[in-house]
This record gives sequence, C-alpha cells and structure tokens, in this order.
Amino acid sequence: MPINRIALGSHQEVYHPGALKAAFAEFISTLIFVFAGQGSGMAFSKLTGGGPTTPAGLIAAAVAHAFALFVAVSVGANISGGHVNPAVTFGAFVGGNITLFRGLLYWVYATAVDPKKGSLGTIAPIAIGFIVGANILVGGAFDGASMNPAVSFGPALVSWEWGYQWVYWVGPLIGGGLAGVIYELLFISHTHEQLPSTDY
Repeated sequence: MPINRIALGSHQEVYHPGALKAAFAEFISTLIFVFAGQGSGMAFSKLTGGGPTTPAGLIAAAVAHAFALFVAVSVGANISGGHVNPAVTFGAFVGGNITLFRGLLYWVYATAVDPKKGSLGTIAPIAIGFIVGANILVGGAFDGASMNPAVSFGPALVSWEWGYQWVYWVGPLIGGGLAGVIYELLFISHTHEQLPSTDY
C-alpha cells in the first residue's frame, strides 16, 4: 500500500545537489511550458483580434500546449521526472515515489516514475503532450481546460482574477493523488527478482 511508503524526507534533502538540480530542471521545464502555452494564446489573440475564442484559436492553443509540454517533459524527464505540474508531483508523493521535501522543491506520473517503463519512456513526453492537447480540444471551449495549477496561477496573479482558482488546484491535485495511488497499487510491480549470479 503506497500510504505506508509516504515519507517526509529530511530537511537536508533540500540542500542535496541532486534535489537542487531536479528542482531547477522542474523550474525550467515549467517555465518553457507556461511561456509557450500562454504566449501562444496571447500571440494568437493579438494577431486575430480575439481569436482564442474561435475554433481556430482553440486548435492553435491545443497544438501549442501539446508541443510545449512535449519539450518541457523532455527537458526534465531524465533529471527530475519531468513533472511540470504540481498535481503530478502530488500524485508521485501519494504513490510513495517522492518525499514531501523533494515534492515541495519541485511541484508525469505513470510512465515517468514506473521503474519498468521500458522503451515507453522515450515516447512518454510525446504521449503526455498529445493527451494535454487532446484535453484542451475537448474542454477548452467550456472552461479553458487548464489541467495544471501552475498554468492557471500565473495568469490569475497577473490579472488579479481569483474567481474559481480553487477549481484549478483542487481538481488536478485530487486527480493526481488518485492516479498515484491507483497506479502504485495496480501497475507497479513490487516483486523481488533475484539478481543473476556472476563469477568474477
């Protein structure tokens, strides 16, 4: 059960070079994603005079977010796991794959943290980016389809519009937590495999 493996970690973890590198990789990855995703919407709006509310604007936003997330996850995948989303980090914490201290340092579950991910790990950033793009195509016209609290927080801070901000935090964090527990319980194998003996 993952709940038994949830760990606070040590305050010394905050100063560990590996943790600091991972936090910096998450910062850069999230910066790339938010800049490209939000910037594409702003650019499209400027070029078309309010285009993001049109079907073409929705498609442009979905494609921009998909490719931006692909690049962002690729940048951080081998250093920090390429979470890029606080809800994903929360899912990794609940699943027992990251300590609270490390999670606080950098806020893609499933394929990114599964020790038996195999070759899927090389296409994981593409798959993650495309699923976000598809979700934006489906939900963008209704609520903006923000599945990432970091993406919702920046524009809210700049515009000082906080209405429904809690939805963009609670929904993804609950989803990330459930994904962490379900994936840990159903998909990650914890069986012990004897290492092959070798003669030296």
